Amino acid sequence: MTTEAAKAADTLFAISKDHLETGLRGAPVGYCTTSQVEADKGLFYVGNPVEAIAERDPEDVIHLLLYKHWPSPTERLQFDELIRDRAAVDPSVFATLQALPRQGHPMKWLIAAINALGMTYACKDYRREAIDLIAKIPVVTAAIFRIREGWGNPIPPRADLGYMENFVHMLGVPGFGHQQNARLSRLMRVFDVTHFDHGGGNCSTFTGKVVASANSDMYESMVAAMAALAGPLHGRANQECLEFIQGCVARVGPHFGAAEVAAMMQDKLAKKELIFGFGHGVLRVEDPRARVLRALGEELCPNDTNFRMVKLMAEVGPGILRANPKIADPHPNVDSVSGSLLMACGLTRPEYYTVLFGLSRVVGIAAQIVYERCEARGGKGTPIIRPKYFYSPEGTAKGEAVIAGSG
Repeated sequence: MTTEAAKAADTLFAISKDHLETGLRGAPVGYCTTSQVEADKGLFYVGNPVEAIAERDPEDVIHLLLYKHWPSPTERLQFDELIRDRAAVDPSVFATLQALPRQGHPMKWLIAAINALGMTYACKDYRREAIDLIAKIPVVTAAIFRIREGWGNPIPPRADLGYMENFVHMLGVPGFGHQQNARLSRLMRVFDVTHFDHGGGNCSTFTGKVVASANSDMYESMVAAMAALAGPLHGRANQECLEFIQGCVARVGPHFGAAEVAAMMQDKLAKKELIFGFGHGVLRVEDPRARVLRALGEELCPNDTNFRMVKLMAEVGPGILRANPKIADPHPNVDSVSGSLLMACGLTRPEYYTVLFGLSRVVGIAAQIVYERCEARGGKGTPIIRPKYFYSPEGTAKGEAVIAGSG
C-alpha cells in the first residue's frame, strides 16, 4: 500500500444518515490499482498524469494498466503479438449482430456483441478473458458500425497495424481516403488513451466489479458495465454534449465570437436551461482530458464550426458559471469536446459516440476486475458486494427514526 493510500485508509469516515441515498458519494469501499482522480490535480494512470501520456501508443498504456509498469521493448513486442493472436472473432458473433433490430441504440448492439463473445470465449480465467476482450473489442465495435450502417461485411484486422489504426482500418468508412483515415486514427489514438480508465468508483466500472464479485465471468460483468455506461448521466453524455453544441451554433448562427457565446450562455442560465459539458463529479479543476482533446482539435480541425463553439465556451464559460454559487465545478469536462472532434473527423452519427467510449473503457474496467477477482486480499479476491439497506416503508421521510432505532 502506498503512503497516500495508507493515509486515506487511516481517515475513513463513519457512515451517517447524511450519506444514505446519495449514490455512495465519497463512501470508501476498496482500492483502485489502475488510476486515480484527484479533485485539485486531475486524472492519473498508475501515477502518470493522463495529460503527459495521452500521446503514447495505446498498447503501451494498456500494458501499463494491466501490469502496472511500462513495457520494455521486448515486452511490447510480446504484448503486440498477444493482442494480434487474440483478435480473431468467431463468425457466429457477427451472425448475432446481423440478426439484431436495426432500430436499437448502438450501445445495445455493443452489449449484445460482448454477450455473444462471452458465449464463445468465456473460460473461467479472468486474466485470459481480459486480454481476449481487449483484443476483440475493436473488431466487434467496427463490425457494429459496418453492419448497422450497411457499409458491408466486417473487415478483418491486419497484423501490421497498431491497435487504433487497425480499428479505423476495420471501420472502412465509405469514401474515406488515406488522409481521412490518418486523421481519424490520430484522433482515436488519443481518444482511446484518455478514456481508458477513471478511478474505481465511476458508475460503469463499479457496476462491472459488483457483478464480477458474484464470480460472474468477465463478459457478463462487462455487459453490466456497458449497460451502466449507456445511461444519459454517464457515457451517453458525450452524445448529448455534441447535440448541445450543435444547438448552440444554430442559436447564434455561424458567425460568432466570444461576445455572442457569452451572451448565449448567460441567456441560457437566465432561462434555467441546462449547460452541457461543464462540471465533474470529483474534479474541481479543469478536466485535463478536455485540454488534451482541445489541443488535438487545434491540429485536426481548427476551423470546424462546432469546435470553434467548444473553444469559445471553454474560454468564457468558467467565468460565467463561477458566478453561480451553486456550481461547484465551472470547468469544461471531456464530454465538452470529444463529440465535436469525432464529428469533425468524419464519424457523423452522435449515437455511436458512447460505443467508442465503451471501446476504450473496457480496458480499465477489465484491468480493475482482474485485480478485484485475482489479486485483492492476498489473492482471495473481494467478497460478493452486498451493502446494507435500512428498511423504511416511507423511505427518507421516516428513515431517520429507523436508523436511530437500529442499534
